Amino acid sequence: MPAILALETSCDETAAAVCLLDGTLASSRLHSQIAIHRQYGGIVPEVASRSHITKVKPLVEAVLDEAGIGLSDVVAYAATCGPGLVSSLLIGTSMAKALSVAENKPFLAINHMEAHLLSPFVGLPEITPALGLIVSGGHTMLVKVKAVGDYAILGRTRDDAAGEALDKVARMLGLPYPGGPEIDRIVREQSGDPKAFEFPRSRLPDAPLDFSFSGLKTSVLYTLPKVEIQAPGVMANLCASVQEAVVEVLVEKTLHAAQQHKLETVAVSGGVSCNSRLRAALAEACEREGLRLLLAKPHLCTDNAGMVAFTAVHRFRQGKTSPLTQEVDPHWRLDA
Repeated sequence: MPAILALETSCDETAAAVCLLDGTLASSRLHSQIAIHRQYGGIVPEVASRSHITKVKPLVEAVLDEAGIGLSDVVAYAATCGPGLVSSLLIGTSMAKALSVAENKPFLAINHMEAHLLSPFVGLPEITPALGLIVSGGHTMLVKVKAVGDYAILGRTRDDAAGEALDKVARMLGLPYPGGPEIDRIVREQSGDPKAFEFPRSRLPDAPLDFSFSGLKTSVLYTLPKVEIQAPGVMANLCASVQEAVVEVLVEKTLHAAQQHKLETVAVSGGVSCNSRLRAALAEACEREGLRLLLAKPHLCTDNAGMVAFTAVHRFRQGKTSPLTQEVDPHWRLDA
């Protein structure tokens, strides 16, 4: 059964996956480095790349075994070539290129953001026009998806991405890395009040579909000295109020973009799309407005190779391949 083997090492997750040419994800494995980087309070690039080196080969062997195929069944090799950390990107691309040369098979360089963008379509028969919301630790953007490879960026973050803002606020609150999921957990488990604190919702008159979360982060910084964070309910209320400020802006701008560009499908991806409040708010808003909502499955939201393999299959079916001389690009734009 012909398939594509893909690798993802753009940041701090080592991942490999096998996707059949019909778009079926046959196997996807991931090694998380959260425990390694938690002691530093954030990602250390050199530590991340060293971990990739030790984990990538066993993951390749594991996904081939799980998919029940051998290298002879692989028709092409793919890897994330950007954006991301150069030292991390080099590990996955070097491995994929080496396999490509050794097996005399094509190589495909995949844009990490395109893989996120298409991840909500995994398991569906086709990729249809949609308004894509990518919301992660490093990126927040609205994208018009016309077809595979045909995208228009409608809005992007001007400073901190949504996930980055949540992580930085969590650090101010003394929560462990990664902070976004911790904020979500506290709100759910302790029933925080999202109206307890008034935090700003950034709206940019000159670019209504762009995002800015730096003001939210600053507002939290100035609020903390005025409250007793150890008092009952204060931490939960802070987390809920911050989370609501982020979610409200994301939902509002997503609906506005879909309506403005007459798109009936909203496809949401990226690590922050795992946030329970965001998923619920989007579901409610899209149902109210008569929009079809596609949420990437949780295991395809954070960095993973399944979405890379799926994207590579669609590119390969278009007749696309990449030269082995293509280098990694830490700033590779989705619309480049």
